[in-house]
Amino acid sequence: MATSTWIIILSGVNCQEAVLHISNGAVDEEYCLVYNSSWTPLPLTLSGAMEYPLVNLSSSLLCTSAGITPSTVQGKAVVVMRGECDFSQKALVAQDMGVTTLIIVSTTPMSPPSANESEFKKVQIPIVLMRYLDFLDAQKVFGEEMLVKMYSPVMPLLDPSIVVMLLIAVVTVSLGGYWSGCVYILNKCDSGDVILYSPLKVVIFVGLMCLMLVLMYFFSRYLVYVIIVIFCLASATALFSCLDALLDLAMCSVMRVTVLGKSVSVRSVLLFFVCVTVAVVWGVFRNEDRWIWILQDLLGVAFCLNFLKTISLSNFKICVILLSLLLLYDVFFVFITPLFMHGESIMVQVALGPDASGEKGNLEVPAEPSTPHEKLPVVMRVPRFFPWSQNLCGMQFSILGYGDIIVPGLLVAYCSRFDVRVNSPNKIYLLVCCIAYLCGMVVTFAVMLLTNMAQPALLYLVPFTLLGSAVLAWRRAEMRQFWNGTTYEVRRGQDECSILLSYFHGPCCFSSVNG
Repeated sequence: MATSTWIIILSGVNCQEAVLHISNGAVDEEYCLVYNSSWTPLPLTLSGAMEYPLVNLSSSLLCTSAGITPSTVQGKAVVVMRGECDFSQKALVAQDMGVTTLIIVSTTPMSPPSANESEFKKVQIPIVLMRYLDFLDAQKVFGEEMLVKMYSPVMPLLDPSIVVMLLIAVVTVSLGGYWSGCVYILNKCDSGDVILYSPLKVVIFVGLMCLMLVLMYFFSRYLVYVIIVIFCLASATALFSCLDALLDLAMCSVMRVTVLGKSVSVRSVLLFFVCVTVAVVWGVFRNEDRWIWILQDLLGVAFCLNFLKTISLSNFKICVILLSLLLLYDVFFVFITPLFMHGESIMVQVALGPDASGEKGNLEVPAEPSTPHEKLPVVMRVPRFFPWSQNLCGMQFSILGYGDIIVPGLLVAYCSRFDVRVNSPNKIYLLVCCIAYLCGMVVTFAVMLLTNMAQPALLYLVPFTLLGSAVLAWRRAEMRQFWNGTTYEVRRGQDECSILLSYFHGPCCFSSVNG
């Protein structure tokens, strides 16, 4: 919950990724390139790109033209090795010999080539960086007979992954709030095992979050493994709680056996092994971007649902204090910290991982295509639905911090419990707060797309949810009760499931009624 910022991760930002299309007439392959879009622009489509023969000078650094016959490279694309001299110097040497395109192969992580403004004006040919391992692979496939084209596909402004992320967030918040109300009315699980009921507790809670975030920023290379282990344990426990509740909802029988004189639920044992297996599989394959995001999101949803069921806020006053402090926390660590941290946002850096390049568009592609870097498992991740060519340099994700679900979700859960307390019709507080959350998320997306930068989502979610629920309580003349909280007690002797059936119009939901 330490990171609560909506971020669109772009492995390539501001069109600084490109595609190298290589062919020999029979075989075609494409590879990742990095370039500076403000230096030498590239065509947007393959059909609009010029094709050139490729000359392999990877044994040369091309800091001078010594040893190279201009006629062998004139009108052709050239591959040279990175190092010793500036990109602009290599480019000017190549340009003077009539080279049409300069490809610089790199054995180190690649960032867009740069130079001062005067050098920008002198260079007229495209300059791109390519992984050295990719070039070796191309040599194995094509030998020395290569025809190359380069282009930089346009990334769509609005990607469907945003809709998927919106659905995950809204459904999780709604189900978490609903579950909290179910548990509260059953009076079996105490609504929440941990209750924040005093302003001092709230301040301490937020202070600990700030401390944890700062520690993760400065010591992320070490703490990341501690967080991963904690996440595996917590998410396995949460998944067990969610699946056990669903099996209760499905009226799945609980068969018990006696082991060493103790009664053991067979269903619970099987469920335990399933949940542990899912968490272990995620832990082992956590850097396999192609598919592991599905398990991470599954465990993340379970974690958020269980958190909202377990933690409860005692009244609206505590909700206002907590959400307001976390709004300031979110804005400070996203927008203010770059002012004194050399342009880096602590929140964004923690969310992206210790080896990520950050939010400023400073793209850095690893020297090896498969090189992973550890990321904190505190976000939902959905891959962007780009064509394959736009993922050559690495999969690109939309991410949402757990805090953007959990923090407003605590207010949604309080609204759900208040519905139970005052027996409000149609769960009106829960419904209005969920709609307010949806509106806040939509505004977050809109601002993010318009500004093309990471947004502290709580800046929009907190006002929408707090104002929405407060206006409803005021209109219903229940503001005093809503602000201070009230008491509700299930009448003794009344069947718990009948209460749920009468209020929630369904079977015993999300609770363990079979013991």
